[in-house]
Amino acid sequence: MDNINVLIIEDTPEQSDALSKVLLANNYNVVGIARTYTDALKLFYSQTIDIIVIDVFLDGKPDGITFAETINIIPNASKPFVFLTSSQDRQIFERAKLTKPFSFLMKPFNELEILYALEMAVEKFYEQNNVFLSEDQDTVISNDFLFIKKKNALKKVAINAILYIEVEDRYCNIITEGEKFVILISLTKISALLDANTFIRTHRNIMVNVSKIEEIILADNLVVLKGGHKVNLSNSYKDFIKKMNILS
Repeated sequence: MDNINVLIIEDTPEQSDALSKVLLANNYNVVGIARTYTDALKLFYSQTIDIIVIDVFLDGKPDGITFAETINIIPNASKPFVFLTSSQDRQIFERAKLTKPFSFLMKPFNELEILYALEMAVEKFYEQNNVFLSEDQDTVISNDFLFIKKKNALKKVAINAILYIEVEDRYCNIITEGEKFVILISLTKISALLDANTFIRTHRNIMVNVSKIEEIILADNLVVLKGGHKVNLSNSYKDFIKKMNILS
């Protein structure tokens, strides 16, 4: 499980330091702090970024908005972002609103407001609203990662690292080669959000990553996954074998 990577765009050192301190204390990873529009773009393209906190004004100019406008028009480059500002100018707000930020927060920022804003940004960006407020789900699922709510922070797990998923009551156990994660989501819900060509059912309570299958032992009704992990293969779910290229 990795920490969420946050880029801070803020030209006031005391503000960026305070924001960085809050994020680090809540297990977010600050990949960089940009003071200017140019520095922000350099960091944006050179770092792995999950979410951005943007000050509207940089050196007295609304370059934070310009940055948001820039990443919005670049194909496949957009990331969720929130604005942070002390400006009460309505025209500036209207221009900022056109970039479709996921939150617009006023300075001085409140710690919980920032943390909640990051959660909301991830939810809305991946079009899975109110997930972290739901009683029966705590995970946003994108094409590449699971974003899992842990106390006041979000964590991410690469989907291509998952070996299999096993349901247990209202929870799903996410198994990778090195770790196990327990998330509050039904197998039906998670299977609807994952790629059906990558994750297939081998049992009513088990879903495996096809790319991690190393052996299928039909005599024992077992599927052997990378790292020696073994899961049950139910007769009801054997049809997927016909679609696989099996060497005899």
